[in-house]
Amino acid sequence: MKPSLSALFFTATMMAASSQGPAVADERSTVDVVHFWISKSESAALDVYRQAWTGAGNRWVDLPAADKGAVQRIVSERIANGYPPAVMQWNANEGSHELPEMGIVQDIDPVARKDHWRDVLPSFVLDRISYQGEVYFAPSDIHAENWLWTSQKIFDELGLETPKTWDDIFMAADRIKAAGYLPVAMGSGPWEASLLFNDIMYYMMGDAGYSRLIDAEAEAVLDPRMLDALDMLRRLSRYVEPPAARADKTWADATAMIGRGEAGMQFMGDWAKGELISLGYAADRDFGCNLAPGTSIAYFTVIDAFAFPLTTREGETQAQQAFARMVLAPNNQVAFSRLKGSLPVRTDIDPAGLDRCGRLGLHMLMNDEHRVSAQSMAMPSQMSEGWIGVLSDFFNDESISSRTAQQRLYQVIKQG
Repeated sequence: MKPSLSALFFTATMMAASSQGPAVADERSTVDVVHFWISKSESAALDVYRQAWTGAGNRWVDLPAADKGAVQRIVSERIANGYPPAVMQWNANEGSHELPEMGIVQDIDPVARKDHWRDVLPSFVLDRISYQGEVYFAPSDIHAENWLWTSQKIFDELGLETPKTWDDIFMAADRIKAAGYLPVAMGSGPWEASLLFNDIMYYMMGDAGYSRLIDAEAEAVLDPRMLDALDMLRRLSRYVEPPAARADKTWADATAMIGRGEAGMQFMGDWAKGELISLGYAADRDFGCNLAPGTSIAYFTVIDAFAFPLTTREGETQAQQAFARMVLAPNNQVAFSRLKGSLPVRTDIDPAGLDRCGRLGLHMLMNDEHRVSAQSMAMPSQMSEGWIGVLSDFFNDESISSRTAQQRLYQVIKQG
């Protein structure tokens, strides 16, 4: 098993206690930023902050990583060597509370108070970025995971309607496959199968059952409907490319196949919209956007954010606070989300100019009854990693039965 978030950072912190680097007086306006926003649209969105930062006369040192796990490794190694980065990209989820709990990150509550974040951020965002009443993360945007993206070219060619039910999904998949196209596009990220399963799980289990599962109630995993959900996931796995064929593909590669009309459908968060737009495609002309079947009353929220590792270098705390302030600046919020495919975190942003996908997302987001935490946001880090690993293995290996996968998921939650 991979080391947990706590283990990585705890080890690094203990090593750093006796290896603090020297203060650097001339680095006060420099930040080194560790992130895993490396697709075309993600890079363009991040550039909004980069330009705002450097445009103010500061310096930005870019430290891209392949994924969230790589970010963890880079940051823990830097901490262990006594030279933590100034800024790291993070998801403001249940597991993120581990960072302030372990004393890893800087409290930026002075900025939050001075700039009145508590007046302009939704309560569910404030809850995720705070620990014991103090703010520790600067949220950049809000995503939702439960979207279905469709190729307008393929659907028009085959005379297909937007799928409203899972029966529609399978009917469309069969038609698309028979026409020689790939029915469902997917990359090789382990989390992609889990994201798809969340949609199915919500459909099968309903709001109450889904909530029990993401709240880590082990007995809920043994519900017979979980077997039905796993059976459906297995059925869908037969409409994607084999694991070997997509071994080097990312979610963004899969998204591009929707835009080019090479694949019919993709189950992916609304960051896919940002990627499609960055490639020159437009909603309702080149691609369709709808919430996944059975989740039209839910909005599986994901909060992107930045965290600020504790530092002893002179002037860096002030630089971190300035960076946090920049992230929440209204103009930056709008420009970033437009490129990222997400929604701004501020409630005082003018929604004018949102496309149909964005308007639908905003409507869902602002309704407390519709807003649901994504699985990756609600479970503790190590549990979430275990859950994702089981589902990825099951999705990619026909020899693993639904019942075996169910028992493995049960053990992940039980051992929590």
